[in-house]
Amino acid sequence: MERKLYHGTAYYPELWDERTMEEDIRYMKEAGINVVRMGEFAWAKMEPEQDKIDLSFFAAIIRKLYENGIQTIMCTPTPTPPIWLSHNHPERMFVDAEGRTMSHGARQHACTNHPFYRERSRMVIEALAKAVGRLPGVIGWQTDNEFKCHVAECYCETCKGLWHEWLRARYGTIEKLNEAWGTQIWSQLYQSFKQVPQPVRTPFLHNSSLSTMYRMFSRDKIAEFQDKQLAVIRRYSDAPITHNDAIGFQSNHERMFANLDFASFDGYPNTDQYMILLMNYDLWRNVKPGVPFWVMETSTSHNGHLQGYQKTHKNGFLTAEAVAAYALGAQGFSYWLWRQQRTGCEQPHGAVLSAWGKPTVGYQNVQRTEQARKEIEPLILSTKPVQAELAITWSDSAKVFFQTESLENLTYQSLIVDWYTMVAETGLHRDLLFENADLDGHKVLMSPFMPYMSDAYLERAKAFVEEGGIWIVGPMSGGRTEEHTVHMDAGLGKLDELAGVETLYTFPVTDTGTVGHAFGEAAGLSLWSALFEAKGATVIGTVEGGAAPETTFLTEKRVGKGKIVMLGSMPEGEQGRTLLRKLVNRYAEEAGVTVRSEASVGTAVAPRISADGSLYWFVINMDGNGGCVILPRQGVDALMGEPVPAGRLEVGPYSYRAIKFISTHTMY
Repeated sequence: MERKLYHGTAYYPELWDERTMEEDIRYMKEAGINVVRMGEFAWAKMEPEQDKIDLSFFAAIIRKLYENGIQTIMCTPTPTPPIWLSHNHPERMFVDAEGRTMSHGARQHACTNHPFYRERSRMVIEALAKAVGRLPGVIGWQTDNEFKCHVAECYCETCKGLWHEWLRARYGTIEKLNEAWGTQIWSQLYQSFKQVPQPVRTPFLHNSSLSTMYRMFSRDKIAEFQDKQLAVIRRYSDAPITHNDAIGFQSNHERMFANLDFASFDGYPNTDQYMILLMNYDLWRNVKPGVPFWVMETSTSHNGHLQGYQKTHKNGFLTAEAVAAYALGAQGFSYWLWRQQRTGCEQPHGAVLSAWGKPTVGYQNVQRTEQARKEIEPLILSTKPVQAELAITWSDSAKVFFQTESLENLTYQSLIVDWYTMVAETGLHRDLLFENADLDGHKVLMSPFMPYMSDAYLERAKAFVEEGGIWIVGPMSGGRTEEHTVHMDAGLGKLDELAGVETLYTFPVTDTGTVGHAFGEAAGLSLWSALFEAKGATVIGTVEGGAAPETTFLTEKRVGKGKIVMLGSMPEGEQGRTLLRKLVNRYAEEAGVTVRSEASVGTAVAPRISADGSLYWFVINMDGNGGCVILPRQGVDALMGEPVPAGRLEVGPYSYRAIKFISTHTMY
C-alpha cells in the first residue's frame, strides 16, 4: 500500500450497467474516493455455472478504476455461494441449533466446513488470485465478508464428524473427556467420541463444557477455513490481506488475525454510540502492532435492512468519526456502500449515491470528510499514535464463556463497553489488547470479566507485575477452568494464591443489600461476586450487609516491584462508578501513568508523536455538543500555525483541533 490515507467505499459493479459505472467513477473522483472494495458477494458473476469461471469483468473494472486514480481491495466471494452449489444439496447447507437447514438466497447459507464447499471455494479463489492478484491497482485483499455475522455454530452432519475428530485430538481418550467434563452428572457419561452430541435443542440446558467446547470448535474451524484462503491468495499475490471483522461476530478474533497482514473492522455506530467507536479504534489499533488498521465499513448516514434502520447521523458526525479513526491509528476509512441497492434486503441502508444516481443525505458529509482527510494527512503521516500505558484485556474466550453462562442475561461485549467507558471518563489514554498481546510499555493491566484465565495468561500477568506493573483483576474473573467447570482447589483457582486471598463465597449479590466501602466511597455491589479473606494481601474494600458481611471485595498485594489488585464484585450505580474511577486513578497514579488528558464528556483526545519526539494532540468532539480540553502547556495549532496558550481549549460540535506542544522536556 502507498503511504497515504485511504478514503474508500464498497462497490458492486456486478449490479450495474456500463453507463452507471461511468457515472459512479465520475462521482467517486468528485467525492475524493481513492479506493474501492469489491467482489465479496459476486461468486455467481464469477462462476455462473460450475467450472465456468470468468474473471475478465472484474479485471477490466480494476483497470478502469486504476486509470482514474482509484485503487482496489479485492475480496474472496465465499459468503454467497451460487445456486448451483446450493440447489438440491441440503447436505452442503448450514444447519442451526434448532435443526433448521438454511435455504439459498441470503449469505452464509452454506456450511464452511463441507468438503465440496471448501474445494469449490479454493477453485474460485485460485482463479481470482491468478486473474487479478498482480494487477496494478490491487493494493490488498479481504477474505470473505464478516465471517460468522449472521450465523454462529453449524450443526450439520459434516460438522458432527469434524466435532468428533476435534474432540479426539484434544482429549485423546473418551475417559479423559469424561473426567474433564464431569459427565457422570445427569448420566451424561460417554463410551466413545461418536456419542458426544452437538449441543442442539434439549429439554433444559446442556453441560457447560459441551456448549463451550462446541463454540471453541466452531471458532477453530472458521479460522482454519480462512487460513486455506490465505494460502491460495499468497501464491499469486503479494498484496496484504485482511478480514472485515467485528467484535460482535462469533469467531475468535485473535486467532482470525494471527495470519492476516493488517486489521480491519466494520462498525455502524449511531451518533450516540461514539464511545463504542472509540473502543473499537483502541482495540483494532493493537491487533497488528505498528501496522495501521482500517475501518472497512461504516455508514455515510444510517444503516438499515428490510426490518429496521438506525437513526440518521447528525451533520458533522461522519467527519468526527473519520478524523478520530485516522488520529487513533487508521489508514483507511471506507463506506458501505457506494450506490444504494435497488434490490435485495438492504435497500434502506445509507449510501453515498442513491439508486437513481443522485447524492444522498450523507453525500455532503462524505465531501467534508474528504476535506478533513486532505487537511490532516501530512500530519498523520509524519506522526504515529502514542502507546497507552494502561491496557484492558479483550478476551475472545471470555465472550464464549458468557454465551454459555450468561447469568443475569449478561453479554461480555456490553460489560466491556461499560468498563471501557468508565476508564475513558478518567481521561487515561488506553489500549484494548488481545489475551496474548505483548505488555511492553504498559504500566497498568486490567482484566475484568474473564471467567477463565489460562496458565499462560496468568504467568504473563505475574511477570508484568514482578517488573513493576499493577494488575487489576476482576470482577467476575478467574472462577472457571478451561473446560468451563468450577475449580476444586480454590474459588478462583491459581488466582487466589497469586492475589493473596482466600475466596470464601461466590454468589450473586445484586439486590441483596451488600455494600462495598473503599476510597472513602460506599456503593452497592452487584453481579456474580467473589468475596474474600485476605491471606497475605492488604484489605482495601470491605463489605457491609448482605449475606456475607465483614468480608472483603477489594485487596492489593505487592508482588516483586508491582501489585496485584483483586476486585471481587462490581460496584453499581453512580456511587459505584465514582468508586471505580477512584480505583483506576489511584493505581494509575501509583504506577506512574502520564498519558492522559482532561477533556469534557464527549470530547476525545488522540495523542500522537513525531520522529523527533514532538507531541501532538488531536482533539475531536464526538457528541455534537461541543466541548473543551485543558492543555497542560503552550502549543501551536498544527493545522493553522497559530500559537495556542496553555489552559482551556474550546472545540466546536463535531469539530477537531490538532495541537503541537512546545516543550523541551518529556512528552507529558
